[in-house]
Amino acid sequence: MPCEGCMERDNVSTGASMEFLLLGFSELLRLRVLLFLIFLAVHLATLAGNIMIFMAVVMEPSRPPMLLFLCQLSAVELCYTLVVVPKALLGLVAADGSSISFLGCAAQMHLFVALGGAECFLLAAMSYDRYVAICQPLRYAAVMSEGLCLRLALACALGAFAVALALTAAVFRLPFCQPRRIDHFFCDVPAVLQLACTHSYGPELPLLAACVLLLLLPFLLILASYVCIAADLLRVASPVARGKAFCTCVSHLTITLLHYGCATFIYIRPKSSYSPARDKVVSLVYTNITPLMYPLIYSLRNKEVRGMLRKMLRRKKIAQVN
Repeated sequence: MPCEGCMERDNVSTGASMEFLLLGFSELLRLRVLLFLIFLAVHLATLAGNIMIFMAVVMEPSRPPMLLFLCQLSAVELCYTLVVVPKALLGLVAADGSSISFLGCAAQMHLFVALGGAECFLLAAMSYDRYVAICQPLRYAAVMSEGLCLRLALACALGAFAVALALTAAVFRLPFCQPRRIDHFFCDVPAVLQLACTHSYGPELPLLAACVLLLLLPFLLILASYVCIAADLLRVASPVARGKAFCTCVSHLTITLLHYGCATFIYIRPKSSYSPARDKVVSLVYTNITPLMYPLIYSLRNKEVRGMLRKMLRRKKIAQVN
């Protein structure tokens, strides 16, 4: 039987004219100005950091494979924050939350999931790069060619796009109950699923399938790469050589733990354990703090990145003098 208050799927309002209301942080009215300034500062710093790394890699004539992946990761992070943060800032300006159309909500969810999934696949490709560099150093230049890196990046983007499209279509085919209020600052999957007029576990199955493809599969590939790396390093007699080899993986491991820690907490759990307040806090870290930390981690840990940034700033200074 249809639930009371459900929207009719054949209604014309299901299209562009139908709207959801993103409540955002409407419960923190007194802190709106402070939160807006903090989010704006973090957003601008995130954009600046990722743009600097992206430009530094693009302007470098000879780019190692790891830096190509890092350039792609920075591009993903740029798009990732632009999909979520501007709408969240707009929600802080509006006292009662900001409205978003049915199609706009679907587009935001699709782009968010696709970019997050592409990042998972890229992290798996980067772990394979570390495996070849440490376990097969003599074949590294032949195996990790620029063509292979670009093909891997394209496969990551297309795979994530396809899975995100299937998940978004499955979610927005559900009947939604009134009122159409999303207790979040963007159209995240668990928050939208809370509006579904069903008490069964059926709507969670597409999310579970997407988690397996976008989270579990890349994680297993990353785990397999590092198991092989650890086994290879245990055979190295020199502790100094072992430490140097491991140091090349620290930045990637740190980013992987940050990304998978937040994603696992939000998406791999039953619908009954959903908590809007807790999810919004974790999503803040996931969509604002983590993308800001990526360029900081790589610029502090990677000598090649620091060298490229110095060269870029030096070229800019010379151009200004001329």
